[in-house]
Formats: sequence, structure tokens, C-alpha cells
Amino acid sequence: MALYRFSFAVLLALTLLTTPTLSLFEPDPDSISTVYELLPKYGLPSGLLPDSVTNFSLSDDGRFVVYLPKPCTIEFDYLVYYDKTISGRIGYGSITELKGIQVKRLFIWFDVDEIKVDLPPSDSIYFKVGFINKKLDIDQFKTVHSCGDNDGVSGSCGGSWKSFLQIPGMMNEAEMLITE
Repeated sequence: MALYRFSFAVLLALTLLTTPTLSLFEPDPDSISTVYELLPKYGLPSGLLPDSVTNFSLSDDGRFVVYLPKPCTIEFDYLVYYDKTISGRIGYGSITELKGIQVKRLFIWFDVDEIKVDLPPSDSIYFKVGFINKKLDIDQFKTVHSCGDNDGVSGSCGGSWKSFLQIPGMMNEAEMLITE
């Protein structure tokens, strides 16, 4: 009888260990209808993306692709450029391998590589641009914002000549860039 109980316990343990389970931190992709519902389920604010998302896909490994009708910009603490296609890998509290989002500093556009939030949640969100991590207030990303026209802005081209010639305020931005 003791051997029977031991065998049953081992069989039950093996079954539980080998059966795929849904992670407490990873939502079921099939239960999400919009990207704005997806982001909070991963602990991220829904306002990271503009209101013009037309479609998105999410694979089981967290890779995603978001589609916009056209590139656009949104002014947060910094001017942010969104390409027509944005991709990356989402995990609880982070987006890595990010492509298609750029931020303007001085007159140069930089790729945003990662976005992370504190766990447990705090009032901060972190953007990795190259080797620099920039901490920002998360409140500005809690609501979904409308896209602005590009006005000749092209993130991948490094900005337009119009923005290059906007010299007033460059010294303040240079000072901020050095202290970041």
C-alpha cells in the first residue's frame, strides 16, 4: 500500500511539472482585443503607443508587431517618433528588442531600445537609448495620446533641416543631456 501511495505521488508530481501552465505574470494573448488592453496586463502604461494603432499581433514568446496607418510624433517630455511598424518582445514590466520608436534629443533622433517599469510599480518608467537609461514620470504615459503630423520629421533621417536650425533652447538641452 505504501508503494502504491508513493507511485501515485510521483506520478502526480511528474504530471504537474510537465503540464504547461499559464504564468501568473503572462496574460493569455487570446483574451486581449486591443494593444491598449495588452500593455496594462503586462504592467505597462497604455499610453506608450499612439491612438492610431490599426492592428497588432502577439506571439506566444512575447514578440509583438504593432501597425500604424502612417508614422507620427507625440510630444511627451521629449518628442517621440513612431514608425508605421513597431516591434519588440513584451514581458511583465518590460519591452525589449524594440524597433520603430525614436526620441529626439537636441536635433538628433535616437532609437529607443527598451522600456521598463519598476516591480513593484512606482511612479517611474525607464527608457533605454543606447547605453543611457532615462528615468521619466510614468503619469504622462497613462493616457493614450493622439498622433501629431510629422511636419517633415523623419526619425530615421535624423530630423529635418527646420529642426536643425532651431537654435534657441539648444544650450538648455545640451545641459540636460550632459546631466542625464
